[in-house]
Amino acid sequence: MKKTIITTTSIFFIFLVWIIIHLAVSNPLLFPNPIEVIKAFFSIFTKENSYISIGLTFLRLLVSLASAFLLGTICGLLSAKIEGFRTFFKPIVTIFRTIPVISIIVIALIVFGFNGTPYVISFLTIFPLVYQQIQDSILSIDHTYLDIYKLEDNGIIKGFFYCYLPLIRRSIFTTILQCLGLGIKVIVMAEYVSQIKHGIGKEIYQAGVSLRYDLVFAWTSLLVMVALTFELVTFKVQKNIE
Repeated sequence: MKKTIITTTSIFFIFLVWIIIHLAVSNPLLFPNPIEVIKAFFSIFTKENSYISIGLTFLRLLVSLASAFLLGTICGLLSAKIEGFRTFFKPIVTIFRTIPVISIIVIALIVFGFNGTPYVISFLTIFPLVYQQIQDSILSIDHTYLDIYKLEDNGIIKGFFYCYLPLIRRSIFTTILQCLGLGIKVIVMAEYVSQIKHGIGKEIYQAGVSLRYDLVFAWTSLLVMVALTFELVTFKVQKNIE
């Protein structure tokens, strides 16, 4: 009950600040009020093009997430088991994590073109996070469990599925949450910059160009709701596996 009251108060505070800024700016075109944004939000779902944009953005996110998780898990497992691989791969991952996203977008646009850029950017952003989390989680496992498993089987593939995976599953779900939240932001930014034909980023760009800032706020609100949904679902799953 106490948490509900605090959460409600926080939401009320956000709307209060929003209204104060709206009154201070005194220009509905530049900073729309909440009512206009709510109307624009529901108008999104009256257009067929909006569903296409939302669907393609999430498709790009899922493809990038799946490929980054597959490769990141394999590399993370090898890195945890083979010290030489870990030493070799460390500079590569460090470069991926430190290069500014906008620099990667510019390079990706030149190399992969407009359509391939969102996939590449989201993959390069998610992969280091997955790799590092898998590697660190495996390295932090109590060696007692590993010694017991090695008495029965020493295969790395079976070892991952029957020993490592059950022990690091909570960490994996936490990583999924982080990757979904980060991935959707990066995907939309890449769509915005690359001017891909369909996508939420393209919709935000078109709304901004046409001075429909109520739509910009509406699409942003949709992204916030999606991120919160990801967080809620992952929290529920984590709670069920404890």
